[in-house]
Amino acid sequence: MESKYAELLLNYCLEVKKGDRLFVQSTFLAEPLLKEIYRIGTRLGALVEFDLALEGQSKIFFDEADDELLRMVSPVQEYRYRHYDKYLSIRAPYNLSEDKSISGAKLKIRKQALQPIHTLYFQRTADQTMDRCLCQYPTQAAAQAAEMSLDEYRQFVFQACRLYDANPTESWLKVRKNQQRVTDLLNRSEFIQYQGPHIDLSFSCKGRPWINSDGRANMPSGEIFTAPVDDSTQGTVYFTHPAIYRGQEVSGISLTFEDGYITAWSAEKGQAVLDDVFEIEGARRLGEAAIGNNYQIQQMTKNILFDEKIGGTIHLAVGQAYLQNNGINKSSIHWDMITDMSTDSRILADGKTIYENGHFIIQ
Repeated sequence: MESKYAELLLNYCLEVKKGDRLFVQSTFLAEPLLKEIYRIGTRLGALVEFDLALEGQSKIFFDEADDELLRMVSPVQEYRYRHYDKYLSIRAPYNLSEDKSISGAKLKIRKQALQPIHTLYFQRTADQTMDRCLCQYPTQAAAQAAEMSLDEYRQFVFQACRLYDANPTESWLKVRKNQQRVTDLLNRSEFIQYQGPHIDLSFSCKGRPWINSDGRANMPSGEIFTAPVDDSTQGTVYFTHPAIYRGQEVSGISLTFEDGYITAWSAEKGQAVLDDVFEIEGARRLGEAAIGNNYQIQQMTKNILFDEKIGGTIHLAVGQAYLQNNGINKSSIHWDMITDMSTDSRILADGKTIYENGHFIIQ
């Protein structure tokens, strides 16, 4: 299955070709997949390089680094973000709770130091001078977070990526085609309303294109997203699914928006985390509004790569907006929060209902 996965990532997601420079970030736990990526990438004539994290590496760095080191940026990392053609990030965690004890002050220094790199990354992915893909390799830590055995989790990941289909590329091309119909409709609209038991929210998307996320930038995908006009969001939302921030669960989140700004917030669990997040510059505006459309995913796994795509949900991200949506909000955070839309819920575009109870209803 790793060979089939690598084929999908390199040929469909990244469209790797002869002469491309590809760098891959992951951990040593993903070695079976990394070998196939190296094999197929080399066969395609691409230069494939790896940046692999050791177990506990992040915690060691933050425990031992002084402020001067925290402010240093790897010239190799900067060069790759500036000059490489393709970027593949494969999540293969050793320990999902490792970062919980890292000093908030040290994290702030590090985020500030890396901000130019992040800005470069957002610019190059927005102007499509660098293709990127984010995916998951099944590990025990991720399986435990999802409350599955490793075998069950492996099956879940591969099913969500459509790897059990006879031709996964053809399956994702069908997703692209089906979602494009909805994307085109949304891009003819200017005013969006989310209504349901957990949400009464509206925003303008005028001049902010909706994007069909069809498995190329994220694998798996299956969502349509935009960046709301910054001062337009009005209303309230209660998020039915837990949100994970630095390995900490925050659940029962409620937000109130006035003129695009979060004026009130609460959480049933993790209030202190939520309070800290909203101290971050740019975190009290929306960077993204999206509709989950992957019905191969129907359960929460505490992994946003999968959870935000759950068919029958919407998600909103506070913080950084994507440049490809013409978003302008800037922040060191982009934190997605999910709510269910499968019961007594609807989405309206310019006053017309286009979505009911977890499904689009356009002809």
